[in-house]
Amino acid sequence: MSSKSEEEWRAILSPQQFKVLRQNGTEAPHSGEFVKTPNDKSLVYKCVGCDSPLYESSTQFDAHCGWPAFYQAIPGSITTKTDSSFGMVREEMRCANCDGHLGHIFRGEGYKTPTDARHCVNSICLKLDKN
Repeated sequence: MSSKSEEEWRAILSPQQFKVLRQNGTEAPHSGEFVKTPNDKSLVYKCVGCDSPLYESSTQFDAHCGWPAFYQAIPGSITTKTDSSFGMVREEMRCANCDGHLGHIFRGEGYKTPTDARHCVNSICLKLDKN
């Protein structure tokens, strides 16, 4: 896991990226670059903080929720923990390499995906790369 100081993170991330990735923030819905599913299914989404691969573009789907949605992460790429902020209980996901906050996982919503899970990821935490 990454052991950068707050100053080091601020030097490599934009203020908004820092707010979301390091301070558990959330970007505004429908504002992110990766809300729409790309046509090229050979792409990989990586963590903007540490460049670790997180999601294959083939697992992205249109959930119409305002943030990029995926039905599964690359095995071993994320960790999860219970988030009981704002009066609700959710499953938070974090980058397994740098411990950056990515978003939340919602299960059992009825999406016709192989896992019936929606990994709701802040677009600002991601960068897209060829596989």
